[in-house]
Amino acid sequence: MSDDFELDVMEKLGRIEAKLGHLCGNGQPGKVQMIENRLAALEKNDWRRTWIERTITGAISFAVAAVVTVGGWLFKNGVR
Repeated sequence: MSDDFELDVMEKLGRIEAKLGHLCGNGQPGKVQMIENRLAALEKNDWRRTWIERTITGAISFAVAAVVTVGGWLFKNGVR
């Protein structure tokens, strides 16, 4: 019974080592490193997308304010 237990424990330990090696990498980038790299790329793209969205939103807001201002001026001065 003790031998069966030891074999079972050693087998499970071997599987755990293999999975840890796959996650952390055995001299090569593991899954954790690959996930970190992908996350960094996504954060960079998110920052760029946010900057573009803010620029476009600002331009649209400026255009609407200009149209409202010019329209009010034209209406006030009787230009139709």
